[in-house]
Amino acid sequence: MWFKNLIVYRLPEDWSVSATELEEKLAARSLMPCGSFDMQSKGWVFSSDLERYVHTVNGQHLIALGVDQKLLPGSVIRQVATERAKEMAKEQGYPVGRRQMRELKMRVTEELRGRALTRKTVTHAWIDPINGWLVVNASSEGKAEDVVETLRNTLGSLQVTLLETERSPSSALTAWLMLGDAPLTFTIDDELELQAADQSKPTIRYVRHPLDGKEIRAQISGGMYATRLGLTWKDRISFVLNEKLHVKKLEFLLIEKDKPEDGGETTPAEQFDIDFTLMTGELAALLKDLATALGAPEEKQAAAA
Repeated sequence: MWFKNLIVYRLPEDWSVSATELEEKLAARSLMPCGSFDMQSKGWVFSSDLERYVHTVNGQHLIALGVDQKLLPGSVIRQVATERAKEMAKEQGYPVGRRQMRELKMRVTEELRGRALTRKTVTHAWIDPINGWLVVNASSEGKAEDVVETLRNTLGSLQVTLLETERSPSSALTAWLMLGDAPLTFTIDDELELQAADQSKPTIRYVRHPLDGKEIRAQISGGMYATRLGLTWKDRISFVLNEKLHVKKLEFLLIEKDKPEDGGETTPAEQFDIDFTLMTGELAALLKDLATALGAPEEKQAAAA
């Protein structure tokens, strides 16, 4: 359940969808198996073992989008179509033309589609109405957009926006490297990706490497800029931030120490609630500090007040 990657959106200020309403709407658009002629099916699945589409603890909601996708590689289609084309050429006495080949591939695709294996993937998202976040546990923006688009269609409308900051992540990360320090509660770790601004975009990657040396400052002075940087927040969460404001490789460092020690056994359902509460509490505070460090307008206004 612990999120590994974050793509962060802002909820609309007038978000007022209750957990009950959200449960009803997601249940009405649950995942259905792929039909005979479908290559893909999307819909909501249970977000936890409690068999509810919306798992809610302390006003925080967990939802999950399921995608069933038939596996039908183009190489298999080409192989079968090529074999059929050879047989057809013998029967008709001349090679198969381009138009015939296109039609043959279409027929093969239709034939194999009904027998194709299906792969199921699940992408979780966390809705935080209190702090105004919609966070998708996805490694790519495409997967996150699938969740957002499906949620928008499910609710009828959803005006969310990707987290934006006044300062570009690349310029901020590059400046922190030059200073040798990150602001607020962040510290710089040992992972970095530098890229040059010219057309070929040569890239240098550092992994488990000290980032406070003259070599890196010289590369930045020579025109390179940071596109990925490892950071740690309050010695509690380590992650990699990239130039698109995507949070990668999340690792919760002190969660075990924070778990209640009442001496009793917890059920799996109770442990799930504990973990979800810990995760959302930590991530909400992390995102607030990150937005402040990069100059998100809402955080600046809150700090001024």
